[in-house]
Amino acid sequence: MAAHAGDKSNFTFRFLPQRTFQSLSSSDTVQRLRKWSMQGRLCAQAFGFDENFQAYCKDDFFMAFFRDPNVISDLKLLSDSSGRWINLGAEVKKVEAISIPCTQISMSFFDRLYSEEIVRENGHIVKCLDNFCDPFLISDELRKVLLIDDSEKYEVFSPLDRQEFLFCIFKHLCLGGLLCQYEDILDPYLETTKTIYKDLVRMKMVCATLQQKVMNNHLLTWLWIL
Repeated sequence: MAAHAGDKSNFTFRFLPQRTFQSLSSSDTVQRLRKWSMQGRLCAQAFGFDENFQAYCKDDFFMAFFRDPNVISDLKLLSDSSGRWINLGAEVKKVEAISIPCTQISMSFFDRLYSEEIVRENGHIVKCLDNFCDPFLISDELRKVLLIDDSEKYEVFSPLDRQEFLFCIFKHLCLGGLLCQYEDILDPYLETTKTIYKDLVRMKMVCATLQQKVMNNHLLTWLWIL
């Protein structure tokens, strides 16, 4: 159930500007994000808290997060109108927390792209006749399997696979921005996905009071705030 503005919580947060994410600023990543029309449109920030967290109170936790003065003043959002990063600047009225699994820890998760001949053995992405899935131009089998749910090989990734944080990062990078220059080979997508995923999904980012079983199920909840 979603949390509303009247809910009370004892959580308090502090901005951690010293916590940087090198995966987004490395020269290789910057060069690729620029090519994919994504440079300047990805941002990761860290916030800390000291209170004990229980998974069942995640909605209250997030309501407290978005109403905290430090978050309101420091959390960055990308403005739809100006295309620039702006501060949150105001309390939110309603939140709903959705857990996204982070159970995949190996890039072998994407080996099926080779076995299903979406990508050739030499790493080149198999081309196809142009198609549109608004607003994307689809000209290869990779984007077909990512976007077109009635395509022949869409079920190569199950609905649960597609919920994985690793898959979400990969898909986001493959689709790119408005003026994206797509890759002809798979490696740049895999390498960048791995770099960003490893930087975000780290044990030390999770509060020490969390048990391992909670950590695996709710890690993305923390990724948005740490």
